[in-house]
Amino acid sequence: MNFLNRLYRFSSSWTGTIIIVLFLIFFVVQSFVIPSGSMKRTLQIGDFLFAKKFSYGIPTPVLPWLNISVVPESFTTNGHLIEGSKPKREDIVIFLYPKDEKTHFVKRCVAVGGDEIVFQDKHLYIHFHEGDEYIKKHYKSEKIKEFREKLWVLNPYKEKYPGIQYKPDGNNAFFNLVHRPNDMSPIYVKELGKILYESEDGTPMNAFYRKVPKDEFYMIGDNRDNSADSRFWGPVPYRLIVGQPWLIYFSWDNDNKTIRWDRLGTFVNDLQFEKPRY
Repeated sequence: MNFLNRLYRFSSSWTGTIIIVLFLIFFVVQSFVIPSGSMKRTLQIGDFLFAKKFSYGIPTPVLPWLNISVVPESFTTNGHLIEGSKPKREDIVIFLYPKDEKTHFVKRCVAVGGDEIVFQDKHLYIHFHEGDEYIKKHYKSEKIKEFREKLWVLNPYKEKYPGIQYKPDGNNAFFNLVHRPNDMSPIYVKELGKILYESEDGTPMNAFYRKVPKDEFYMIGDNRDNSADSRFWGPVPYRLIVGQPWLIYFSWDNDNKTIRWDRLGTFVNDLQFEKPRY
């Protein structure tokens, strides 16, 4: 009883409150806000959410806003105090942007180490590293296409998660890849149809290809034509993985200056299976 009283007095003090809050931020949950539309219509701009930081082990704790590690680098293992399970295909993941390692991004993990990706206009093909027999066992024949002497699954997650979309708003990720620096190699696959672009030296192409390195993860936004993601800046190593979005505690529609009341208290894991609300 005395221990509980002392614990209560400690937690009621300013010092105790700060220590408890930092413990929660470092190891349990952290608040994030969705600033862009790359995950529409699963996550919306203005969604404020809590993230589970223990989903993939315990990431190295850093001071909020300062991005300063509170433990020596020699104490960490691959960016984590304690390594845990790795992101799986289909997971929505919060991670640090590989180009600066300070900004938090949230995307869907579409492929893991060893998987191969072919991206064509509005179509994402994945050859899972488990091989052709795995693909035939787990996917319907109408989703499978054969080229480059192996089987590929077309848009394997689109039907399962209704928020995944190619929104016709004038943007096009395929032609953005053609004209911007990116992480994928241009290729021509005759089984995928006509030539979509020719390079300055006349080389034809109609798709982009990438094999995901071991222990890395390919992250793509659900809003496929309006997402700056691994297609442009590369796969994400495990050391940059932070956690998973968990609960939306507030949601603000800045266009209409209103609160999205129906999103408050919703779990992201449940929301991603629902028909999009906006």
